[in-house]
Amino acid sequence: MKEMKTYVKLVLFNKSFMWLLFIVNLVGTIYGYYWYESQLSNTEPKFLLFVPDSPTASLFFTIALLGWLWKKNWKLIEALALITLVKYGVWAVVMNIWTYVENDYLGWMGWMLVASHFAMALQAVLYIPNYKFKFVHIFIASVWTLHNDVIDYVFGQMPVYSSLDKYAAQIGYFTFWLSIACISIALIVYQKRSNRIS
Repeated sequence: MKEMKTYVKLVLFNKSFMWLLFIVNLVGTIYGYYWYESQLSNTEPKFLLFVPDSPTASLFFTIALLGWLWKKNWKLIEALALITLVKYGVWAVVMNIWTYVENDYLGWMGWMLVASHFAMALQAVLYIPNYKFKFVHIFIASVWTLHNDVIDYVFGQMPVYSSLDKYAAQIGYFTFWLSIACISIALIVYQKRSNRIS
């Protein structure tokens, strides 16, 4: 088991692998914005920044990856990456499986979204040793994340899952607590790192 962990670390923090991961995330981010095209075309300009949740989360992680490859820590970006990537990764997995339960069917695109968003959340967690953010960065990222929830569920800009429209209130409640859980993860990461340093 110890040898397996060592091998995984060697792969994860290998520069060539990280460049590959950077390219995969960059391509996935671009595709994610394209996937939101129809919703964005019907969105008021003042809400445009807050609609494409998942691709923006993967953009944060892509930028964080670039920083690590250049031996830099862009701490606010790292806090945003961890919180939002885990949040929207888990959120999309839950929504697509819920869609499957509701319709007794989920096409290949839905299962692709399950797999890709699970991978999004997983990579954010696997790179925890690289995060160097401080409490102030978590605070700013938390404001961004919770503000995004307000835009989505108070102003009606949440991602479109037509078969789940009738559960909008329940989804909003779930999303709020998912945000709190992801912020808590960032706080735990920060606290553990602070304890190690002290």
